[in-house]
Amino acid sequence: MLDATLRERARSLVMASGRSNVPPFMVMDVMAAAARIEAAGDHVIHMEVGQPSATAPKAAIAAAQRALFDGRIDYTSALGIPSLRERIARHYRDSYGCTVNAEQIVITTGSSGAFILAFLAMFEPGDRVAVTVPGYPPYRHILTALGCEPVLIETSSENRHALTGEALLAVHRKKALKGVLVGSPANPTGTMMSREALTSLIAVAEGAGIRFISDEIYHGLDYAFPAVTAVELSPNAMVINSFSKYFCMTGWRVGWMVVPEPLVRPIERLQQNLAISVPTLSQIGAEAAFEGRPEMEAIKHGYQENRRLLIEGLPRAGLDKFLPADGAFYLYADVSAFTSNSFEFAKQMLEEAHVAATPGIDFDPVHGHQFIRFSYARSLEEMQEAVARIARWLG
Repeated sequence: MLDATLRERARSLVMASGRSNVPPFMVMDVMAAAARIEAAGDHVIHMEVGQPSATAPKAAIAAAQRALFDGRIDYTSALGIPSLRERIARHYRDSYGCTVNAEQIVITTGSSGAFILAFLAMFEPGDRVAVTVPGYPPYRHILTALGCEPVLIETSSENRHALTGEALLAVHRKKALKGVLVGSPANPTGTMMSREALTSLIAVAEGAGIRFISDEIYHGLDYAFPAVTAVELSPNAMVINSFSKYFCMTGWRVGWMVVPEPLVRPIERLQQNLAISVPTLSQIGAEAAFEGRPEMEAIKHGYQENRRLLIEGLPRAGLDKFLPADGAFYLYADVSAFTSNSFEFAKQMLEEAHVAATPGIDFDPVHGHQFIRFSYARSLEEMQEAVARIARWLG
């Protein structure tokens, strides 16, 4: 009896907390499965992860190399290297024609670190925060881990899978929301919101006392029309961006926030305690990355060609229904003609066609069983081969 009590007590010492009980980010599991196939000697075409195949801008790599040769890589300010914050502020003037104070820029460990800081600074445990589905899974998973309640709002083709003020208010009236998070261009749909639509949504949210967070990580990767930043539309919006996508710096793990002035100091205190500062080498590379815009524009042109290839080629393979691909580098395809289980569909496609893609249930626990997300951030040759493999497999 005593031994059983001791064993039970020992188990309780290593039990995971309830807040850690979040679903896996399924795309990472798909990557792991693809790696096992590659380890066996087969070639997998990676369309599962939103990771550019191109490298960081040459200027970023060169700047990081110089910093390494110079010697010491010390902590920086918790808010980030001042010159990088100034450069990002200039980016808003150059790209959007709007003024941002460098003091409002906070450098973060990718956009993921920014979401954690934003949620901690803006919400209390139990607060309800709206996110759209289909949508980026860590939005809701991070909120859950921090003790908030993610509230899923379904989007529809009638509004091109973008959130409307009417839909937001309908949920808010049933039970009050404290915040809403919107991405444009969106993951996984590629949908973008027009200036008019985003302006209206922010006005509705703030009029109802709902805090607005804008995920702008795919800005720069816009094809249908220029992306609009929430910085232009409201001084109260929290804006999150990153060097991961447009600048092809995923593993550098460096992003930024444009923070309403009253929240700068609270976020600084959180950053001091949670991370001290963002890796210095990554910040140095990020500042230099702005010099590589011509390189990045050429890469963006490659995405446009990949997008065209998939939009034309997948219907010939049998996948003729997909959501708008206005921006980012994703195609969210309806596979309901072939399956009612997107997880099994993705698993079989990986095992049999050696094409890795992400099942829609990662992005939408309600209707995601009907969809697959394809990333077209790889080379044109790989996209051509992927379409051919999918056509053979489905045929």
